[in-house]
Amino acid sequence: MKSKTKPLASDMAMSTSAGVMVGGAMMVPDKDIVDNAVNSTDHTTLVSAVKAAGLVETLKSAGPFTVFAPTNAAFDKLPAGTVNTLVMPENKAKLTTILTYHVVPGRLMAADLKDGQVLTTVEGETLTVMMKGGSVMLRDAKGGMATVTIPNIVDSNGVTHVIDTVLMPTK
Repeated sequence: MKSKTKPLASDMAMSTSAGVMVGGAMMVPDKDIVDNAVNSTDHTTLVSAVKAAGLVETLKSAGPFTVFAPTNAAFDKLPAGTVNTLVMPENKAKLTTILTYHVVPGRLMAADLKDGQVLTTVEGETLTVMMKGGSVMLRDAKGGMATVTIPNIVDSNGVTHVIDTVLMPTK
């Protein structure tokens, strides 16, 4: 008996050998972190912030880097006006601190992250890995929690994990 309905795109696996679908775009291993992120409609705020902080060239360099990439919805959870304030030129240092807190040196796949593991970020402070029901979660310096919603996006200069909350350093 043949089905008369086609599977919805949302029902199909998000990952293929060619890459991972994120924000309506295929993230592929032969593109760097920035070139993959700019195509994601879910990461326009992050891309704008990376540009405002002057971090594009850094995140296009050899790395390798592990990036925990907050979605637009994650940025929307911040108090009203926070993002607009952070991207102002006079707040570049604070924006850079927050963004580099989402980057860890090296290429860490989800399988490399263990419950209780402490990661030192490029910013200098730490994130703590927590495992909950098969999900990877991160606790930031202020006790906030982010969940990895799309793991293991392999980039030419590292790996990206999509997260649902902006992580905040103490500084």
